[in-house]
Amino acid sequence: MVLGPASRKTRDCRMAALEAGFPETVPIRSLNRQCGSGLQAIADVAACIKAGFYDIGIGAGVESMTSDYKYARMGPVNPKAYTNQNAKDCLLPMGLMSENVASIYGISREDQDASAALSHRRASSAWSCGKFNSEVVPVHTKIVDASTGREEAVVVRTDDGVRPNTNMTGLSKLKSAFKNDGSTTAGNSSQVSDGASAVLLMKRSVAVERGIPILGIFRSFAVVGVGPAVNGIGPVYAIPKALKQAGLQLEDISLFEINEAFASQYVYCCKELGLDIEKVNVNGGAMALGHPLGATGTRCAATLLYEMQRRGKSCKYGVISMCIGSGMGAAAVLERGPMINTPLHHRVSA
Repeated sequence: MVLGPASRKTRDCRMAALEAGFPETVPIRSLNRQCGSGLQAIADVAACIKAGFYDIGIGAGVESMTSDYKYARMGPVNPKAYTNQNAKDCLLPMGLMSENVASIYGISREDQDASAALSHRRASSAWSCGKFNSEVVPVHTKIVDASTGREEAVVVRTDDGVRPNTNMTGLSKLKSAFKNDGSTTAGNSSQVSDGASAVLLMKRSVAVERGIPILGIFRSFAVVGVGPAVNGIGPVYAIPKALKQAGLQLEDISLFEINEAFASQYVYCCKELGLDIEKVNVNGGAMALGHPLGATGTRCAATLLYEMQRRGKSCKYGVISMCIGSGMGAAAVLERGPMINTPLHHRVSA
């Protein structure tokens, strides 16, 4: 969880674990690395397993932006923050960060809208083909009619932000959301979403002993710092660092999951790294599927691992990456696992 008071987040995570049926003897820990929180959770569990602290762990993320977005508003800030430009830039709204990236790096409105249309088209196709069925857990909940107060039981089975008919004509009509003469709109930005996702990790020998299918292998993880005013460019620096740690080159990577916080930064990262767009977000990204902040990293891991399994031996390595508020970027390299024989659920639809 990224939004909301820290003490409440830790309590809620503990409550969720107990409600899910974990014994009271199983501890939890919460963290906040903003948009990189889910991936950081995976990395932390992997590191603890490697260190021998435990053999099995779950890296999970959750966010209810519809409930907690109010906490995104800044509280009182130490006046000293305004005497340092980088510190001051940490307070910049993310929409204006997107505008900075578009302006400084020359990302056109047309390119941003085109990437948004492609994201929705790919996500819609993935849902239609049943690609997400194995990684999504239906959510049983209730909705309340605001006018009558009447409750109705519903089952949410799909991501409800995907718009199959999104096109350039419709996107071009949207007004800038953050700046009068800007290019960042509601259509080429990630959505305000609710969601949760989880990834089960364990020592290889334990997985083999228990007969657990191995979807993937966690190979490397890297976090970098960049200018807070343009934090969206983080993947440009995080991805090469993670690849170096894994002893790989860009050409060794078959698939990329790069978070689409905003089209401006997503397009820039792909262009600057020289990525083949046919290898990036092949089942859509956050502009269509949503970006529940704390859950994005683990959601990307599930989506990437299942796609790597579908492609088989031709797809050995994949990369996850995202920008992080206040000026950072994170990336991880995953290797396709040797086996998959049963569906493992990793996320709930948003």
